[in-house]
Formats: sequence, C-alpha cells, structure tokens
Amino acid sequence: MRNISRRRLLGLLAASAAAAPLSALAETLLPPQGALRRNPAARFDWAAAGRLLRRRHPNLAQHFAFEYYPWYGTDPWRHWDQWDRRPPQDIAATSLPLLGPYNSLDGRVLERHARWIADTGVGAINVSWWGRGGYEDQAVPLLMDVMRDHGLKVTFHLEPYTDTRARSYADDVLYLVREYGDKRSWDAMLVLADADGREGPVFKSFATILPFEVTDCKGRTTQVPLWAPVSTWREQTDAVRDALRRDFDRVLLLADSSDLDRVRASGFDGAALYDSYVRPPTWPALARACTDVDLVFSFNINAGFDGIEPRTFDPDGCYSPLPFEPPAQVDWRSLRGRERARQTSLARIAESAQTTIGLQVDPTLANLGNGVFLVYINSFNEWHEGTAFEPMKDYRTLTQAERDTYHNPLDGDYRLNALTELLRPVLGWAGLKACATSPCSAGLQPC
Repeated sequence: MRNISRRRLLGLLAASAAAAPLSALAETLLPPQGALRRNPAARFDWAAAGRLLRRRHPNLAQHFAFEYYPWYGTDPWRHWDQWDRRPPQDIAATSLPLLGPYNSLDGRVLERHARWIADTGVGAINVSWWGRGGYEDQAVPLLMDVMRDHGLKVTFHLEPYTDTRARSYADDVLYLVREYGDKRSWDAMLVLADADGREGPVFKSFATILPFEVTDCKGRTTQVPLWAPVSTWREQTDAVRDALRRDFDRVLLLADSSDLDRVRASGFDGAALYDSYVRPPTWPALARACTDVDLVFSFNINAGFDGIEPRTFDPDGCYSPLPFEPPAQVDWRSLRGRERARQTSLARIAESAQTTIGLQVDPTLANLGNGVFLVYINSFNEWHEGTAFEPMKDYRTLTQAERDTYHNPLDGDYRLNALTELLRPVLGWAGLKACATSPCSAGLQPC
C-alpha cells in the first residue's frame, strides 16, 4: 500500500459500482445545481465563529490538527525516491521544500516544523502511522518530544499498513494509548475535550470502510484486499471503547468514508474525509447526511492537489493523469501560470476553512449538538500530492533546471501565511497582519 497514493486508492475504489463515489453521493444529496455555487465568504463572520468556539472549547487551538508525515529518509532515501525519482536533485514532489529533501528523524528538521506549526496557531498534528515497529512508529518518540516542547499535541491517523489491519485495529489503538499516552504520562498525546467537558483521545483511519470488490475501466473485477465486514469493524471499535471506558469519558473514532450507514454500523463516531477532490460546495449535503444518521463530521482545510505522476505504468492498466485541483489550466513555464495556481490554491484554502468551520457551528447539524469541533488540515508535509502547507522554496531561488521541473511559486510560504491570517480571528489572536499574501487577494476574505 505504500506505493499507491491516497488519491489513487480513492480513484480505484470510486470506479466500482459496488461503492458510491464521494462526489456521486454528494451530488445525490445537493440542492439543485447553482444553489450552493455562490460566494458567502463576505457574509461569514470569522470573529463571531471564534467567540462561540472559544467559549465552548477553551483549548481551541488543539481542535485544529495538521496531517503530518514522518516517513521521509535520506540515508537510505525514503519516500523522496518514490516512482523512480533519484534524489537529491530529483525528488518525488511537484515543488521543492524550503528545507530540501529531509530526514524525518532529524531533530533540527522537527524543531523547524514545530515552530512553523505553532506560529500558525494550530495546536496539534495528526501523525500518519503505519504499524508497530515501522519507520514512522520509530519516529514518534522524538517527534512527540519536539512537539511537546512547542506546546503542540499529537494524535494518530491509522493507515492501511496490512491487509488484515481491521482485525488488529483495537490492539493497535491500545498500543498507541499505552506507548505514547500512558508511558509518557500524557505529556504530548492529544486528549480532546468536547463542549460538555468530556475528554478522550481521537483516532482517524484511512481506507477503512471499503467495497468488497471493484471493477476497473476495462471491466475487470477484483476483490479489495483491505475489505473487512462491518461485524469485524464493530467488534474492534467496541473493544477499544470497552478497554478505555474507565479511563476516558469518550473516545472519538473517525473513518475516512462517505458510506455513512456502514460507518455507523461499524461503530465509528463519524466521517472525516481526506480527499481534496471532494469540493467544499458538496460538504453541506454530506454534513446533513451525517446528521441524519447521528454521525459527526470533519472536512479538511486544504489547498487542493498537485501530485506527482509515475514515470512508468502498466500500458494495459487504467492510468490517467490527475488534474490540478481546484480546476485550473496552469502553464508552469510562466510566472503568470504559477501565480494563477497560487491564487487558485488561496481560494481553496479560504473556501474550505470557511465551509468546515461554518458547518461545525451550525446548530442544525450534528457536531454542535454533540459538542464536537475538529478540523484537520491537509497537509503539513505530504509532498507527493502537492498538498503541503510546509514552506516551499521561492521561485527565484531555484536553478533553471529546477524551474523547468518543479512548480514552486514566487513566495513559497504563501499557504502557511494565508492559513495563519484566516485562523487569527477564530483563535482570538490580537491583530491581523497585512493581507498582501492572504486570501484577501483572491477576494474571498474580508480584510
């Protein structure tokens, strides 16, 4: 599973008639076309939403969590060499990181990451975790030390690390609780309080509720290796809650799926969708659908998608290039094209932030009534898919060969700056910076 991107996996599953694609489900629930295609940003009161949320959640910053990937290595190369790339000059990313291709076990790198994250006002990271004893698991102790020293909390995103993950889900969650909660005296692990003061850890999982089989573009049907029946998931989620019942008021278990009936039957508390191609105008209908089956929801703040492509692929397969998201024709050879990509991503950051926060303070929807507020930010450093808020190198610092290869903008920290400005009135930070590089320039945030 490590060599297939999240988006590729989602695309494969969506191709099957056995499971409703995320976008298809949303379209069946949406009002008539055009009803949601308006720009409500100017009417959205960020400060008022912040006042409400801070009253309900005194540690509001901890309710925002960056998706974080501790899977990079340099000796030997890990992840930077995905899909036939040859680092350090040729890396598996569409933009060059400001820090270059780094090692996730390097304390200096982690210190810089923690400072960047803390400076945005975000209070937590959601660590991509690939099973006990793996490279990412070995990275966690130092990562937690550094995040703790910067006042940041750590939670976990359980990835599809084995085809039998469903049968070990409870044991793996309890391992994380013991190893990174109990043994560290809960110095860094996120324990999230709801609006009623009930506290407990949060765990999200990817590729959880899947169809039994998929049919590809050529009509070939195969079984999905990660599939598990609802009964198995329910047994596992019940086991987690039984084991932690005496220690916490609640445990929040989230699945990245819009198959809401199966999410609920499997014992998960809600849906936390990751896919940047599930666009914000579809979220209100999905939030209503969650509410109708008594599930909470979390939609991510994101800047879109600009992923790498494989250099070799099966000519008999169903490969097709993934488009830039949000939709835009971008000429990377020109500065005008790069600026268009920047403006488009800024617009998505503003739209996704406003939409996910607005839905979670809507009194007619499930989250407010259940006391839940949780926003994931996709992502801090998923460089393969071009979703990273971690700063990139500025265009003018690149060599000509790098300019011909990578998509870096003129200002490599624009995403982090835009997010910081959007969250300031919500988190209650005093004073707003100038709007020169914020979503104001895209006309989506009142300045």
